[in-house]
Amino acid sequence: MAAALPAGVPLLLALLLAPRGRAQSFGQTRFVCTSVPLDGDVCAATAPGAGSAEELKSTVLQLRETVLQQKETIMNQKETIRELTAKLGRCESQSVLDALPGEPKGGGAGRRQPGFGKNTMGDLSRAPAAETLSQLGQTLQSLKTRLENLEQFSRMNSSGQTTNLKDILQNKIDDLEKQVLSRVNSLEEGKFNPKNESEERGKIESTLTSLHQRISDLEKGQKDNRPPDRFQLTFPLRTNYMYAKVKKSLPEMYAFSVCMWIKSSASPGMGTPFSYAVPGQANELVLIEWGNNPMEILINDKVAKLPFVINDGKWHHICVTWTTRDGVWEAYQDGTQTGSGENLAPYHPIKPQGVLVLGQEQDTLGGGFDATQAFVGELAHFNVWDRKLSPGEVYGLATCSSKALSGNVIAWAEANIDIYGGATKWTFEACRQLN
Repeated sequence: MAAALPAGVPLLLALLLAPRGRAQSFGQTRFVCTSVPLDGDVCAATAPGAGSAEELKSTVLQLRETVLQQKETIMNQKETIRELTAKLGRCESQSVLDALPGEPKGGGAGRRQPGFGKNTMGDLSRAPAAETLSQLGQTLQSLKTRLENLEQFSRMNSSGQTTNLKDILQNKIDDLEKQVLSRVNSLEEGKFNPKNESEERGKIESTLTSLHQRISDLEKGQKDNRPPDRFQLTFPLRTNYMYAKVKKSLPEMYAFSVCMWIKSSASPGMGTPFSYAVPGQANELVLIEWGNNPMEILINDKVAKLPFVINDGKWHHICVTWTTRDGVWEAYQDGTQTGSGENLAPYHPIKPQGVLVLGQEQDTLGGGFDATQAFVGELAHFNVWDRKLSPGEVYGLATCSSKALSGNVIAWAEANIDIYGGATKWTFEACRQLN
């Protein structure tokens, strides 16, 4: 009697003896040997690991379906964002149209929204085109008001020359309004080309600067009879194009004193009264009050917090002195020392051949202005010395002593300063005009 075959042999023989044509119908194949009990169902036999492979395949298909659904959702969200952005642009453009004929809407100093924080010396931030147009609209309204005052003055004085100049300036303002409205229409119709934005805005700002200067000359009247240091600079709006530039650079300094009269009620933070940048270091010497932080002095990117409390809308006299030896600094407010410290950029001399700007913080040499760091307020008698002033000398400046000194590095004089973007000059007499 023949011996019984081992379990699973019949299945193996069946696979080996199967017709070749049937196997070829599946393309490339492989033979898998599986042990099946004698009383087991051959059709129910499954190769090892086949179950896990099927589960894996099912999972992959589910993940692929999920990814496709998420992709579709993202595309829908992008479309929604585009629609909302377009609607917001139209609303901003409409606000400009509303602001031009009458009083400007909202406060004069475009305050930052809470939470819009960035590093004090961070990347350049550009205002949207519609926001810039709104600021230009407010500036134009300010010009109109000043021209109306000039018109009243000319009626009282019957000055034909003043009236003629007023008419010329009024025509220039009308032309500027047309340019602003044209840009608004371009925004609404979607025809605005961002590549030309800088060039167009530069032309408008250049015209505004010239316009402000001529109006200021008219307002001054007897300009030639006024001492060269009796003036103040006014920065009414928080923009990235309104500033003043000191014509003279700073020399290499191993000590300095910087003093000025300052007035601001901007919140949060009055911005940057001045910044000095040199090649390779935009923060060589900066005075800034940014956000809810206290006012700070930066030297070669090193920071010291200053104990000033001055954003109350009143005039204050402030001074900061410093020497490279041990980095010792002192701060004075209204003639009194309010703080001091050391180890502020010790043994680092202030570098020469830089650019000194009033009203803006520089992220690049002479530019890279950020509206969120712009100074809003009034500034006068900005003087710089290449030595530390004594407490008595600082007190003399704050009390307008007849023996008060002018800066031996930078002296406050109209001939030493150029203004841009709508910053204005007004008559100022320290201690007589306070608050």
